[in-house]
Amino acid sequence: MRQSKTFTVSLLLMCLASPLAVVAQSGSLVSEMSDLAWAGEVDKAHDLLEARRVDEEQPTPEWLAAVSWMARGASFAKRWELAEQYAGEAYEGSLELMKERPLDAERFLPTALGAGIEVLGHTYDAQGDRARAVTFLGSARQEFAGTSIETRIQKNFLLLSLEGERFPALEVDDYLGIEPPTPDDLKGKVVVFFFWAHWCPDCKRQEPILTALHDEYSDQGLVIVGPTQLYGFVSRGQNATPEEELAYLNGDYTAQFPIPPFMSVPISTSNFLNFGVSTTPTLVLVDRDGIVQRYNPGDLSHEELAALIEPLLQ
Repeated sequence: MRQSKTFTVSLLLMCLASPLAVVAQSGSLVSEMSDLAWAGEVDKAHDLLEARRVDEEQPTPEWLAAVSWMARGASFAKRWELAEQYAGEAYEGSLELMKERPLDAERFLPTALGAGIEVLGHTYDAQGDRARAVTFLGSARQEFAGTSIETRIQKNFLLLSLEGERFPALEVDDYLGIEPPTPDDLKGKVVVFFFWAHWCPDCKRQEPILTALHDEYSDQGLVIVGPTQLYGFVSRGQNATPEEELAYLNGDYTAQFPIPPFMSVPISTSNFLNFGVSTTPTLVLVDRDGIVQRYNPGDLSHEELAALIEPLLQ
């Protein structure tokens, strides 16, 4: 009787603890899968994920986020069949969950759906069907407009469609530094558009590289424009109204991180949405005819940028 009672109590404690354990395990699995994806450990990630798989009628958002990292890891390694399999699982599973909850009501659901869409688009392109990829991403962009993943989808849409197209005029709600150039001002120029954020350390490392390139090539027609947007906060993450953030950018921020005198900084949220700037910095290179030659989410070294700029100056 004592043994039976002990067993019953133990079972009760396990049942009470299991929801917390499942949550902890799920969150931990997402982190583990992310680490393995960035490390290029595709087979190890696959084995870990499948060892943790539990047959459930409906997967959790955390599980789908872990699956989406499996898809991303496979895409990094260009293992497209595996990438498509897991991206499809993350995508379809997310759509199923969204029948009963909004996308942005969950922490992990935007991660799962955004990555699923991203990897499926790039998989279709890698399989030689760019038209299908662009159509899929364009449809997803419309379907999820106004959500937290809209900019991410736009970025991936532009990665496959912007190069070779005419650069559209920027919106200017406000600006820092010198007055932004008009499209007519930029005719016949080679332009680097440097989309940046005041909180972004990679942007601060990119700026001296752009200054050096301007010093080297401005007499040959190189122009650098630095669009940014307001984020609703200032230093140390302190919330701020648009007026307070503008005052911060024009005051304390530029006192510590001066805007290069040659660079205009148009400010508009629309530009970041239109150009899919979910990664800062994002660099866009435009030739003398106003055609986009490179759309690059992420930073570039002096050598990489010079190699892209010099042919456009010829």
